[in-house]
Amino acid sequence: MVGLARLEGVSRGWAGRPVAAAVRAIANLSGWCHIPRMNSSTATTVFLPIALGVIMLGLGLSLTVADFTRVLRYPRAAAVALGCQILVLPALCLGLVLLFDLEPVLAVGMMLLAASPGGTTANLFSHLARGDVALNITLTAINSVLAVVTLPIVVNLALAGFMEGEDAIGLQPDKLVQVFAIVLIPVAIGMFLRHRAPGVADRLNRPVRIASVVVLVSVIAVAVYQERDNVLGYLRSVGLLALLLCVCGLAIGFYVPRLARVPRGQAVASSFEIGVHNSTLAITIALSPALLDSAEMAIPAAVYGIVMFLPAGLLAYALSRWQAERVDVRASSEIS
Repeated sequence: MVGLARLEGVSRGWAGRPVAAAVRAIANLSGWCHIPRMNSSTATTVFLPIALGVIMLGLGLSLTVADFTRVLRYPRAAAVALGCQILVLPALCLGLVLLFDLEPVLAVGMMLLAASPGGTTANLFSHLARGDVALNITLTAINSVLAVVTLPIVVNLALAGFMEGEDAIGLQPDKLVQVFAIVLIPVAIGMFLRHRAPGVADRLNRPVRIASVVVLVSVIAVAVYQERDNVLGYLRSVGLLALLLCVCGLAIGFYVPRLARVPRGQAVASSFEIGVHNSTLAITIALSPALLDSAEMAIPAAVYGIVMFLPAGLLAYALSRWQAERVDVRASSEIS
């Protein structure tokens, strides 16, 4: 397989001069297709940034400064989870992309998805699975800040490696400011409201959460509609890959912390933080005319936003049942 040949090339590169060889190996990956440029529309220029703003505002309404400083209470759990999110998951995604010999434009979309931080949906699944939701909130907050730097780096390396010509031009410094604005400003506004008017924040919290779900579904629908003629082909191309990325992310997020002797509740939080990504952020960056301006690059995140509910939901149910059974066993032993 061509994908395996590429993977071997990357492996040989890493054996030499680590940084330079890795960059050369990524840069030498072949790109075979040209991305058709998408025309600007109201959906991509107005609706998507507003939609993501609503979701990030909802995140900010649930955050306080203590959520960022709480990492000092969980240094091992936070360090392991962030290391998996920033380093392990993009590397895993690259391996899967090469193994499946994915089309270049879809490969970049997968790397964009892998580099996206966890979202508020991860907190919900963690709550259902009886994980440490406080740690989830902390990881989501820190990941969202770090993504302003790490996401453009991963995307630019992917563009340089998989695309060619003008299509290889990635997120430039001026576009980093836009990523910063898209991700952090709504979060900061939500945190400001939480700090200055906690009553207002509490009243807004539920409506904004509901709006976030509606927005998530709408964003996925927009991405799918814009590529409706090719959607079945894309599902065949990236459906299994998106599912594998989610399953592997959930597994890595749970078992790596457990190997590092992180308590089970914190490992559950880490699992959903790493396995459940902010697909809305990835879709927005892909579709925005000021950023990547590519409907095709949004497809992996749109497909992922649908398929991830199955493994994440099943894992949350299994973990909650396992925890309930443990409680019942303890209660029975205490009575006897």
